[in-house]
Amino acid sequence: MAGLDAFGTQLQRGDGAGSEVFTAIAAVTNITPPGIERETYDVTAHDSADGWREHIGGLKDGGEVSIDINYDPREHDVLVADFDDTEPRNYKIVWPGSLGSWAFAAILTAFEPEAPHDEKLAASLTFKVSGKPTITTGV
Repeated sequence: MAGLDAFGTQLQRGDGAGSEVFTAIAAVTNITPPGIERETYDVTAHDSADGWREHIGGLKDGGEVSIDINYDPREHDVLVADFDDTEPRNYKIVWPGSLGSWAFAAILTAFEPEAPHDEKLAASLTFKVSGKPTITTGV
């Protein structure tokens, strides 16, 4: 199978209203979706078969989402305001075409702007996922 073009992937931010509307965050140059993880618990005992360690699944973690943007304070300072939120906000990663989406609640944990003397304004943002992401597959 050939690879898929990532161009056009969006990170959308929910407005928190009852009938929530999602708006794409402007000028995103890179999106790193959440790497979901699961803990395991070692349940090995003296009578484990043939001396092999045994494990059971534990709690799951929705991971983190990070994005890089071409920073424009007029567009992106609303995201800086999200840093003060203690409750998670809803976001969605929407894959290009009809490939589906990942929806999740998250808290903004880092906003790191940069303004080098010989480059563009840019920023990196990190969001901590809270709870289980909802994965919708496309066609």
